[in-house]
Amino acid sequence: MIKNIIFDFGGVLVDWNRHYLYDEYFKTDDARILFERNTGICGMSPLGMSNWFLDNICTLDWNAQMDGGKPLNVGTAELVAKYPEWEKPVRMFFGNWIEMFHGAVEGMYDILSDLKAAGYPLYGLSNWSAETFDKYVGPHFPVFRLLEGMVVSGHEFCIKPDEKIYRILLNRYNLDPSECIFIDDSRPNLEGAARLGIRTYQFTDAASFKSDLPKILA
Repeated sequence: MIKNIIFDFGGVLVDWNRHYLYDEYFKTDDARILFERNTGICGMSPLGMSNWFLDNICTLDWNAQMDGGKPLNVGTAELVAKYPEWEKPVRMFFGNWIEMFHGAVEGMYDILSDLKAAGYPLYGLSNWSAETFDKYVGPHFPVFRLLEGMVVSGHEFCIKPDEKIYRILLNRYNLDPSECIFIDDSRPNLEGAARLGIRTYQFTDAASFKSDLPKILA
C-alpha cells in the first residue's frame, strides 16, 4: 500500500531546461561567429549549434558534478581552463541560470495540493546543485512548501541513481520503501529507486500523471 509519494524536481515539479538559455543565445550573431570560429562548422541552425555546445562543452555529465556538490565557481573555472575559447557561454551556464526556467510544471501544484489534502505525505528527491537550489529554486516555487521533507543531491555529495541518496531519504524520514512511490522523468533514476524496493512511475506530463493516479496509488 502506498503511503508516501516522492517527487523529482526538474521536469516534474519545475520546468528547467538548458535549451531555454542556449537556444536563444545561439540565435545571436556573436554566438554564431564564436561557434563558427571555434568549430569550423558554418551554416548550422541555432538549435544545431545549441545542441552541439550542450553535447560537447556544457554537458549533462559536467553539470552532474555540481549536482554532486562541486562548487559552481570551481566547476566553471575547470571548464573554462579546458575550453578557454568557449569562456563566455560556459560562464553563462551558472551566471544566467535563471533563464533556464519556464516556471513550475503546469498543473502539478494543484495535484500535490490534492494529494496532501488526501493525507499523503509528500517528499522530494532531486539531483541539484545546493547553490542553485538554495538561491534560485527552493525559495521561488510554492510547490516545495507542500513537501514534508526533501533531499537535494548537492547537500549530500551523491546523486541519483546511486543507492546512497535513496537511503538517505528513507532513513532521514523513517520511510518504508515498500510504502513509497517515486515519481521521476528519468528511467535510470527510477531503476535506482526500484532496486531498493520503491515503486516507481515515469513522469511525462501533469495530465497523464493525474489520470494515472488511481492505479498508481492502488
